[in-house]
Amino acid sequence: MKLYLSSFGLGNKPEKLFELVNKTNPTVAIIANALDNFPDARISFLNDQIESLKKLGFNAEELDLRKYFNNQDELEAFLQSKDCIWATGGNAFLLRRAMRYCGFDTLISSLIKEDKIVYGGFSAGIVVLPPNLRGFELVDDPHSLTEGYNADIIWEGLNLIDFSPAVHYKSGHSESSDMDKVVTFFESHNIPYKPLADGEVFIIKDGEIELVQ
Repeated sequence: MKLYLSSFGLGNKPEKLFELVNKTNPTVAIIANALDNFPDARISFLNDQIESLKKLGFNAEELDLRKYFNNQDELEAFLQSKDCIWATGGNAFLLRRAMRYCGFDTLISSLIKEDKIVYGGFSAGIVVLPPNLRGFELVDDPHSLTEGYNADIIWEGLNLIDFSPAVHYKSGHSESSDMDKVVTFFESHNIPYKPLADGEVFIIKDGEIELVQ
């Protein structure tokens, strides 16, 4: 299993992501569905991430999970052709819904555990990875919706890591103060967590976790 967990953007040492994939001309699919409720910001974030990943040496394209709602077979074929997934920030609860509606959560878990794909992302893109999303309702509105989404909140995470990442911790990000409240929630409810400041990245490989600053 190979994961690249960033607090914001690609982090201070983005070349580490390219090294983690360790392949010539690697392909990456970028998921920006956490921003489906803010279409203008979504376009801007997506274009920025595509260009940044291309500069690293990736062949980058978008993976809009909405195209695969109730169409898991086509999504599976698409994922099988990629070396890396990159999920952007935004609303973690919206992203979690999108992952459920198309079966991405089940498919990606299998591919990651079989070392067939590297998963990377930042902010909301990694908040969905622990066993559950409890606490993150203090920073992301779990009721935020847009066309194609229903109101049912999905609290279960993908269960690919055993801790909740406290992103934007003690950083200059607009959500940093809210993350202090989230950390207090984690501690009062005995939820395992790891703080991650903007620029920092957790790299998980072969059961080992490394903090890259």
